[in-house]
Amino acid sequence: MIEIKEITAEETYPLRHEVMYPNHPFEYIKLPKDQEGKHFAVVNNAKNVTVVSLFFENDNAQFRKLATLESEQGKGYASKLLDFIIAYAKTKKAKKLWCNARVNKTNYYKKFGLKETHKTYTEAGIDFIILEMDLI
Repeated sequence: MIEIKEITAEETYPLRHEVMYPNHPFEYIKLPKDQEGKHFAVVNNAKNVTVVSLFFENDNAQFRKLATLESEQGKGYASKLLDFIIAYAKTKKAKKLWCNARVNKTNYYKKFGLKETHKTYTEAGIDFIILEMDLI
């Protein structure tokens, strides 16, 4: 059975590391403000298959480290989780939702209403662009 549940920051770490930065030290995937965020997982048969972290600052919400196990990709889990956090951010009265997206994933996020900004950067050899959407 598939469900979305809130988890701890520490529960996101193994999946973040395996999917996003497997060639970096484990500590690399930890975020300075992890303890301040809300963390969610899509759980399938008691296993976290997709995770994401959500951070609120003023009227804005940022989601970070959306990751799905490679064997579970293409099954709609990340889409379900994105729909969930968009709705969750709205219930918390966030006015804007944004993320630092890998450039090669931009079209995926656009399907949810996120729009490209002109803010880009490169980290760990990966090109990123900031995407955002208004929630009100």
